[in-house]
Amino acid sequence: MEEVITQLLPTLTALWWPFCRILAMLTAAPVIGDSMTPVTVRVLISLVLAILMLPMSKGMAPIDPFSLHAVAATVEQAVIGGVMGLAFHFAMSVIAVLGYLVSSQMGLSMAVMNDPVNGNSSDVVSALMSILSIIVFFAIDGHLVLAGVVGASFRAWPLGQGYGPLLLQTVAYNVSWIFAAAMLLAIPIVFSTLVVQLGFGFLNRVAPSLNLFSLGFSVITLFGLLMLSQIVRFVPEHYISMTNRVLEMLQQQMRVAGHG
Repeated sequence: MEEVITQLLPTLTALWWPFCRILAMLTAAPVIGDSMTPVTVRVLISLVLAILMLPMSKGMAPIDPFSLHAVAATVEQAVIGGVMGLAFHFAMSVIAVLGYLVSSQMGLSMAVMNDPVNGNSSDVVSALMSILSIIVFFAIDGHLVLAGVVGASFRAWPLGQGYGPLLLQTVAYNVSWIFAAAMLLAIPIVFSTLVVQLGFGFLNRVAPSLNLFSLGFSVITLFGLLMLSQIVRFVPEHYISMTNRVLEMLQQQMRVAGHG
């Protein structure tokens, strides 16, 4: 039994660190990392990908699995995978923020829907936007893109070689891009609802006896739905462009790490 363990230990240790990086990335990635995906599914996918990527991790220096170096290497792989998965979550977060902005401007923020799958509640517009982004994610083979990126990361940041702080800084600085992109997409609805509110304000000043504010909520909602129907057509295109931007950011960091 001890001989079998001795023979399997190098393979298990070589499998453990890629597994940590892939599992951390899938946990932080969109759709696959959501609570609607069972943890066992993420673990099995990570295990299969770790086995497939074993040839990429053969050049790593041997690490004693019962040492502090092994603990540091595990944390290192978790950080690299988590940062890459978080970067891919940017495009999905833009759609979520867009849904919150649109629902608040249309007066539908009170229309909250409980989600028993994820265990939380969200407004209806954000839920519909999330479903649309999930469909686009699988339509552009986002799951295959995640596998390709994590495979390329083993060449840029080999196991046990560390990672540059530039990766963390770049991802942290791009958080503001989420709110900027969501606001740019929501500007048509924000502007249209603002014009309607100003128009009703002027009409109420001219004819206060008509009590036009009682009609304001329904008219703003109708205008918001009209503008939303025009914007939804362009959401998949913007989602793809935002995903390409994230890919360019990660590829640039990999090229810098490869030259370094």
